[in-house]
Amino acid sequence: MTGRRKSDDCSHKPRRDSMYEEHVPDPYQARGKLPEPTVCPDCGAIYKKGRWLWGTASKDANKHRCPACSRIHDNAPAALLTLGGEFYQSHKDEILHLVRHTEEKEKAEHALERIMSIEQQDEGNCTVISYTGIHLAKGTGEALHHAYQGEFNYKHTDKDGVLHARWQR
Repeated sequence: MTGRRKSDDCSHKPRRDSMYEEHVPDPYQARGKLPEPTVCPDCGAIYKKGRWLWGTASKDANKHRCPACSRIHDNAPAALLTLGGEFYQSHKDEILHLVRHTEEKEKAEHALERIMSIEQQDEGNCTVISYTGIHLAKGTGEALHHAYQGEFNYKHTDKDGVLHARWQR
């Protein structure tokens, strides 16, 4: 075998002096398991087997605010979906009905996925929807794309921890 071996060549060794951005964990996710049964005093969701579910809790259940209600209380959305475009303007009521229907379907199975607010911006030219979880925002954008085509894109950064999504047509 001729030539230099890779193990001797410094250009093939990984650098160990690079700076990495520190991953900031979601402050709304529990650091450990809550005692069971636990009920959210705001929405009534119950914590059972490591998950927040809809149901009825016993009278002696512990009380602890769920992550979705904590986000709503702090006005700290996990995701923002912006809706815009000429097609959106002419079909706003129909599209917002689909948004609400998608939330109802998802919320029935996942207690932490909810819409926080729906706000008109830019003098009604676009609408910004804030969510308590990222999955509902992505699911809503995909449902809009499936039903009406258009452009749907999203970007999630660890810097602010918020998913920014946009659908327009």
